[in-house]
Amino acid sequence: MSLLQAAREVRERAYVPYSRFKVGAAIRGASGTIYRGCNVENVAYPEGTCAEAGAIAAMVAAGETRLTEVVVIADSPGPVPPCGGCRQKLAEFADADVPVLLATTDGAEMRTTVGELLPGRFDAGHMART
Repeated sequence: MSLLQAAREVRERAYVPYSRFKVGAAIRGASGTIYRGCNVENVAYPEGTCAEAGAIAAMVAAGETRLTEVVVIADSPGPVPPCGGCRQKLAEFADADVPVLLATTDGAEMRTTVGELLPGRFDAGHMART
């Protein structure tokens, strides 16, 4: 199964009773395994979970900590990028050159990388002293 197909399928499981805006994400771990996540809303809006965060949590729960590819899909006029928090979460587990495919259910696509999504990212090197 392709990452795009995995993201498309899991998007249908999103729990979005308030916005009705379903998002699916699929990431490939360094092992080649595909992990999926969908957005999960809560009546207290800030307590919801993004699709990308769900996929990352599934990867970490399975024992992996490196990802090599990302796909995010939504039913929107144009490809939807990850929110700022999810960009930082992706950067935690991916090299800057990891490819990211942003897609719509109508077939529009935008290709980018984790580094392009979050230039100047904060990383562990910022906490180290020489």
